[in-house]
Amino acid sequence: MLNFRNTNIFFALLLVVFISYHLLSGLPAYMYFILIIAYCSVLFYGSYFIQAGFYVKSICAAKTNQKEIAISFDDGPANEYTPAILEILKENNIKVVFFCIGKRINGNEVLFKKLHEQGHIIGNHSYTHDTWFDLFSSKKMLADMQMMDDAMKKLTGLTPRLFRPPYGVTNPNLKKAITRGNYISIGWNIRSLDTVIRDEKKLLHKVTRAVKPGAIILFHDTSKTTLNILPDFIRHVHAEGYTITRLDKMLKLNPYV
Repeated sequence: MLNFRNTNIFFALLLVVFISYHLLSGLPAYMYFILIIAYCSVLFYGSYFIQAGFYVKSICAAKTNQKEIAISFDDGPANEYTPAILEILKENNIKVVFFCIGKRINGNEVLFKKLHEQGHIIGNHSYTHDTWFDLFSSKKMLADMQMMDDAMKKLTGLTPRLFRPPYGVTNPNLKKAITRGNYISIGWNIRSLDTVIRDEKKLLHKVTRAVKPGAIILFHDTSKTTLNILPDFIRHVHAEGYTITRLDKMLKLNPYV
């Protein structure tokens, strides 16, 4: 299994082999450069592909053959689009999970409480969603995550267990923060890329063709394109015989402490 620990062991052994061969027969200096590049490439892959579970195990899909999927929204609450998304979900009797950014609760308290009141799950997506979040120390990461917990508990009385890493980036510090905070890391296996795809037909085609049993779909309730295609997406998956299930029910876990 490819993970951080096994990778370090493998490259450490490989370095020993390189040094031994160098001492016995000589080894071009560029070979060490190639080794460093290879090692860094594996670490990059592990950091930016949450499905790899390289640093920390994240749940990215349900193990099921049933035609059910779960929808998740990141980065809200967003006053521009979240209310309309909630209306669409209400009309179709669909419950989803919103991974919210704590600092965006301020000024959107009524909207944030409505997420819970309408039966949706709220997950932790950090408080700041800082550009440099993945460079924070584990202590600073955890403090940031707990600020989101506190903001949520103040309004709903609930503390989230589900955490989605900002940008989907993981590393050893984040693993420590997740472990110490007793969170469950949640990823995805269908990334809509709705923050960059503005063409509605292209976005709809991308997500509908990827749907499969147990899928966790990543949307953003900060995206107008997602708002516009959401009714068509729901109609499509229903026509294909799929049920849109709330994430905790599909994964059979408790979303709150």
